[in-house]
Amino acid sequence: MELTDGFKATLAETARMLRGSQRRLFMARTVQSLGAGGQRRAETEFGWNRVTIRKGMHELRSGITCCDAPTARGRARAEEKLPRLLADIRDIAKGFSQTDPQFRNRRLYTRLTAEELRRQLIEQKGYQTAELPTPRTLRTKLNDLGFHLTKVAKCKPKKKIKQTDAIFAKLKVVNRSADEAETVLRLSWDAKAAVKIGDFSRGGKNRLERKGADHDFQPKGILNPFGIFLPQWDDLHLYFTASAVTSDFIVDVLERWWGSNRQRFPRVDTLVINQDNGPELHSRRTQFLKRMVQFARDQALRIRLAYYPPYHSKYNAIEHCWGILENHWNGELLDDVDAVLEFARTMTWNGKKPEVELLCGTYRKGIRLSPRQMKVVEKHVTRDAELGKWFLDIDGPSLRLG
Repeated sequence: MELTDGFKATLAETARMLRGSQRRLFMARTVQSLGAGGQRRAETEFGWNRVTIRKGMHELRSGITCCDAPTARGRARAEEKLPRLLADIRDIAKGFSQTDPQFRNRRLYTRLTAEELRRQLIEQKGYQTAELPTPRTLRTKLNDLGFHLTKVAKCKPKKKIKQTDAIFAKLKVVNRSADEAETVLRLSWDAKAAVKIGDFSRGGKNRLERKGADHDFQPKGILNPFGIFLPQWDDLHLYFTASAVTSDFIVDVLERWWGSNRQRFPRVDTLVINQDNGPELHSRRTQFLKRMVQFARDQALRIRLAYYPPYHSKYNAIEHCWGILENHWNGELLDDVDAVLEFARTMTWNGKKPEVELLCGTYRKGIRLSPRQMKVVEKHVTRDAELGKWFLDIDGPSLRLG
């Protein structure tokens, strides 16, 4: 039996329009009409499944209709229906989450409820109400991704200034705009507490016979970690120094990092930097602003400094990485510099290892500009009209042209 293209299209379309046993019986009768080798021919010509054909042939011969039970097959997971759901949940939850302040575990504690998450998915990500799973399912997804709702007192900020809500609202807009723009790169940076080098237990345990000291009064030395984290790329860069973490050290790290990575981002002309308002990099630190203006001018970059409010720096993305590092070497004896660096190199953040570097040199504290010098620097800094202490812009290209 020869089949024209039009006839084959008609048979295939008819089978698609039928459902259940009617579809299987139609396929079986068609195969019978094709004669010997009809099943293989139907599979080739129409793309029909031979298991379904055989089931239809059995129903046709026996007269018994096989009952379908689609509900017994299970329900597809929400992320199978919505492929971007987990990534969007993670993106939203990160802004509402912080690490354990004492870095005792790797959990991310969040103040985001499932109901609020659902509302944010609709407002920010454009989901329709009907297509989203229930709040109970979203709560499960949050837990699976490592975000845990908590009301533990130690995780609550100690204080809250009157601008806190406005700062967070502005941060949300600034960070989202940076992540969506191809010419803008967002960084998160901060220093971690000094690491004391010596045979100290650090409050952890392992299976080694060697025991650590109970007290760390006389360390062999210290290393101060400073990290640069790229939230969109999950890239972590760690820099260690035996000197103090000063404004000059921080900007030197930025220059070193940008010199090594600028080729990766040829289209980037703006850096958005998330940070806390610590003593060495706050928005009124004269030496810090002077060095940042110089960096922006030399590299022809626009710099936007976006600060987290006081007592809320744990929401900064780099803080999540410190929790992983602390748990990674907890219980180990960091008895020399090489041990500290090697443990830092072997940690992972979302499956990626950080780049680790030890910077030599001594940095002097207490360098300040005079009021007259600071007036010159402030001419190149544009502060937000309402939140000028927390959001600053430095336009490097205009400085270069000038």
